[in-house]
Amino acid sequence: MARGGVNKAVVQIARTAILARGEHPSIDAVRIELGNTGSKTTIHRYLKELDDGSEPTDPSAEPIDDELLALVTRLAQRLKEQAQEPIDQAREQYEQQRQALEEELNQLRQDHAQLEKKHDIQAAALAKESEALSDTRSMLQTEQTRNAGLNQALADFELRLQDKDEQIRSLEEKHLHARDALEHYRNAIKEQREQEQSRHETQVQQLQMELRQAQQSALVRQDEITQLHRDNERLLTENRGTVRELSLMQDQLKHSNQRQDQLLEQASRVDSERTLLQERLRVALLESQTLKQNVDEQSQLNQSLEKELTKAQDSLRLATTVAAAPDAAEPKKT
Repeated sequence: MARGGVNKAVVQIARTAILARGEHPSIDAVRIELGNTGSKTTIHRYLKELDDGSEPTDPSAEPIDDELLALVTRLAQRLKEQAQEPIDQAREQYEQQRQALEEELNQLRQDHAQLEKKHDIQAAALAKESEALSDTRSMLQTEQTRNAGLNQALADFELRLQDKDEQIRSLEEKHLHARDALEHYRNAIKEQREQEQSRHETQVQQLQMELRQAQQSALVRQDEITQLHRDNERLLTENRGTVRELSLMQDQLKHSNQRQDQLLEQASRVDSERTLLQERLRVALLESQTLKQNVDEQSQLNQSLEKELTKAQDSLRLATTVAAAPDAAEPKKT
């Protein structure tokens, strides 16, 4: 069974319009011509019936008149508009219903979210109230315990208050005695202050006298300081002369030191020469001893050697005399 609004006549009109344009009346072309409405199966069935029931065309027949073609075209357009109008209305109604349902769904979602939020708030408030109730119960027990303690403390305080009243009366009596003692102390202090003031005036007079004496001593000290300044200037002048003399003496001492260095250098050279001569003398003495031993050994063998020994001894004495001469002259130079 075909859908509402799509029948064989409508399909035939659409097929005729497509053929009039010189196009092939396929299922999709017919469905597009009908405004994308109707089932393809239904359109295919109607097209098949129209193809089977159509008479074969005579090639020699005259072409369709233009007026008939225009009439068929207008008829097809009107049928298309009439067929499209309920579809558009249904589509518009569907869109309105869909939008209304979406708005209702959004509203329901918002209401649900608000209800969940209220539920969370109420749950939190309930938990808070439960916690506050528990705290209140704890506070009530604490306050009851504290109230009992305060009652006991109040009783103790009343006892202490009575003791304090007794102490206050005792303190008032002591205060009266202290006031009398204070008055007596003030009178004694007044007398002592008058005595100290008199003694202070006497000390001030003595200090003034000592101050005048100190001022006179200061004048004397000032004269002495002036004389000391003069003596100091004189000593400075003498010191400058002494410094000049000391500078001259230092120059002379410097020259003397240089001269002493030269003399020490000469003495060093003389000592070196004396050491050399002493070494030569020692060698000569050794040689003399050796020769003497040889002479003693050979004296019995060769008398002729005695003469030579005598000459050698004479030479040795002469060398000794020559070596001793610088040693004797050295102390004189020193």
